[in-house]
Amino acid sequence: MLRAAAVHILTASGACLALLALLAATQGQWQTMFIWLGAALVVDGIDGPLARRFGTKEHLARWSGDDLDNIVDYLTYVLVPAFALAMSDLLPAGTGLAAAFAILLSSLFHFSDTESKAASNEFVGFPAVWNVVALYLFAFGLAPVANLVIVVVLVVLTFVPTPYVHPFRSTRLRRISIAITALWMCAAAASLAFPFPSPGWLQGLLLAAGIYFAVAGFLTHRSG
Repeated sequence: MLRAAAVHILTASGACLALLALLAATQGQWQTMFIWLGAALVVDGIDGPLARRFGTKEHLARWSGDDLDNIVDYLTYVLVPAFALAMSDLLPAGTGLAAAFAILLSSLFHFSDTESKAASNEFVGFPAVWNVVALYLFAFGLAPVANLVIVVVLVVLTFVPTPYVHPFRSTRLRRISIAITALWMCAAAASLAFPFPSPGWLQGLLLAAGIYFAVAGFLTHRSG
């Protein structure tokens, strides 16, 4: 039971990491913000396997690990990145708050969608990974109008039943997805060692990984 409780505490610690990221964002310390969001991403990646190993559902059935995970994910995947986009100069003047509202609201519908995952663990609709989107927008330094178009398109795609592979759990292309995810994690971590926008070689790695995850879902859908 103690180990199961420790797993829940680990999951909940993501909320503390979200607050640290938010505090960094209020000071415009974008690199630090992404370090905390990256730490939260690591926690999110390991707490699930630990929960299954130590039987949190059996030993602590009163507390839902799934609900806890969703709450923390909304903070780290959605709320903090939306705040960062609203506070930064990445979007055209006067559009940041509206874009953040659109991100927050569309993501709520995604998180509450009971059909947001297929049987093969692909996401259905854009999976609200706004922490990743924010990293790309900071790393690439595109024109504000282009960034706004990207945000609008992804908000719309939240409601379009297009398939997106899960980096670890999708049953199809799993080995390739894990390898690409490892490459992406290295590139994302390296991008924090340089000022934004990132160097061209890092942008190339991030772009290659992004293209893979953008199209892999369609490839698995056709092969299925």
